[in-house]
Amino acid sequence: MAARERAGSAGRMGAVVDLHRNSAKRRVLFLCTGNSCRSQMAEGFARQMWGDRFDVRSAGTKPGLINPLAVRVMSEVGIDISGQYPKRIEDAMDGVDVIVSVCADAEGACPVVPGVRRRLHRAFDDPPRLAAGSASEAEALPHYRRVRDEIRLFIRALPTVVDASEV
Repeated sequence: MAARERAGSAGRMGAVVDLHRNSAKRRVLFLCTGNSCRSQMAEGFARQMWGDRFDVRSAGTKPGLINPLAVRVMSEVGIDISGQYPKRIEDAMDGVDVIVSVCADAEGACPVVPGVRRRLHRAFDDPPRLAAGSASEAEALPHYRRVRDEIRLFIRALPTVVDASEV
């Protein structure tokens, strides 16, 4: 829940001040359908690379369980997302400044949220869908690694993308 406070002598009497909106960190929400793979990877990279600049979280339009292969490929690059968990979009929207949808289904299902300054879309392939025909985990992992690396490149540019999109 966003930190809110009633303004006293410093502001208009009774006005509500949203403390997160006044802080230097912008809240970024990565949105996907299941919040089990791509959005979790994006959240993990953004926390590691830009945690001092952005308050990041992820959510899904229909959250499921975190994908163990996503956890595994992120651990290969030194990022532990095992403590992250899928969340419903309704539970993650409070105080969000920027929504980044990382799959086409989530982009279409994303509600209009008052106060959100910007919505961005960058679709990534769905590793579980790509790996569906794999006979083994060893065959499935390259799909997860490719998408992980694409997400990492996108997240490296996140400040530029967010700053360029501010209106």
